[in-house]
Amino acid sequence: MTDFPFDAVGFDLDGTLLDTFRDLGTAVNHALELGGFDPVPVDSSKDLIGGGAKIMLAKAVDAQGGMPDDEFRKLYKAMLRYYSEHNAVYSQPYPGVIETLDELASRGATMAVVTNKFEDFATNILTTLGLTDRFARIIGGDSMGKGADGKYLSKPHPDPVIAAREACGGVRFAFVGDSSYDVAAAKAASVPVIVAAYGYCDKPPHELGGDAVIDSFDGLISALESL
Repeated sequence: MTDFPFDAVGFDLDGTLLDTFRDLGTAVNHALELGGFDPVPVDSSKDLIGGGAKIMLAKAVDAQGGMPDDEFRKLYKAMLRYYSEHNAVYSQPYPGVIETLDELASRGATMAVVTNKFEDFATNILTTLGLTDRFARIIGGDSMGKGADGKYLSKPHPDPVIAAREACGGVRFAFVGDSSYDVAAAKAASVPVIVAAYGYCDKPPHELGGDAVIDSFDGLISALESL
């Protein structure tokens, strides 16, 4: 079917392709307990996902009074160590993901992942779930290096989305994500973006500014065709 409007599609990972909040929430709680803070309900991690693990932990710590920067850095590293060994215990693809990726591939679309999760973590999870080979490139929050300010060039910066489009070799490229970080990155990269309303949206889905909104992953094909 050569009339499909896109020859490449990029995806956010957490809250878009995969339901990962249980593993992320468990890692946050591990760090909080090490730091002497109260654990938070694992479900609440859905409200913290988007900007990456560091922002997740910082929000959880700040909500309980905060801590000095040097102590926070140690706690963050402890969280990463734990997550590196427990990042695919509960995480699974959302319903419809496998079938829809198959359909996109059958229509000639090349695909990539753009996440603010570190590239090694993202690759490990996707490998454990048997999904790695479906993507031309997996771009993590650390993949593009750091900018002049010393911070990683991750979403909402456009560079990861632009790199995904280039890796796919696609001129007609669309992006799918569930947060303001995803929408901002796609807009800055001048590519259309579809909001995954079923994910961990940090604003009401229809207020994120996407070009379309889907309530489930199996609505993606028709949403792409409508753009």
